[in-house]
Amino acid sequence: MAKADLRIDWATHEAAKYACVNWHYSGCLPAGKMVKVGVWENKKFIGVVLFSCGASPPLFVWAERTLGLSKTGVCELTRIALASHVTPVSKIMKIALLFLRKSNPGLRAVVSFADLDEGHHGGIYQAGGWIYTGVSNPGNRQGYMIKGRKVHCRSVGALAGSNSLAGARKLDPNATEVRTLGKHKYLMPLDAEMRERILPLSKPYPKRAKQAMADTQSAQRQGGTDPHAPKGSA
Repeated sequence: MAKADLRIDWATHEAAKYACVNWHYSGCLPAGKMVKVGVWENKKFIGVVLFSCGASPPLFVWAERTLGLSKTGVCELTRIALASHVTPVSKIMKIALLFLRKSNPGLRAVVSFADLDEGHHGGIYQAGGWIYTGVSNPGNRQGYMIKGRKVHCRSVGALAGSNSLAGARKLDPNATEVRTLGKHKYLMPLDAEMRERILPLSKPYPKRAKQAMADTQSAQRQGGTDPHAPKGSA
């Protein structure tokens, strides 16, 4: 396979939104402020790597208690949204992490998750040398099955005035809870001292499930030749 001309630079909000809507299984941007790193191959925009505070406040409580980190010392890799590409994702992530460190000198660790409910096992993190620490929050309520469609708890709360099962059943008398299998948690230390703190938490890498989806998602989304994809960076 031919080597692509890779370019990584800051991405606009428009480019990040386009990539997540078109090339990520969630179909949406993460909430809150983000560090947006764009990716181009052979001068074509092929996606983004996004870092943010994440959607889970308990992450910061865990980071403070376990690693002694403040909120400014840790963040989450919240999206890798890529179209079909040649460059290994691990290489793209490595360069994106360099951009992140440059713009946030006080940052010491990055957390990311591989969603078991989506069949992911975290192969891209394993290829990048991230430290695996186990499964996070198995059995937590993920949402509700309403009229044959999975709806997030927050959406049920907005629609029904309550994110409880009783609220869900205002929308569908036959609504049922959906419980998560959990998420594989991976950590990337950004300095040698933090690596020493994290290593005792290390566990053997999980293996890919037989029905797992492709980590790069290249088979699920359109390619980088999409004429509607943003062309510019920041």
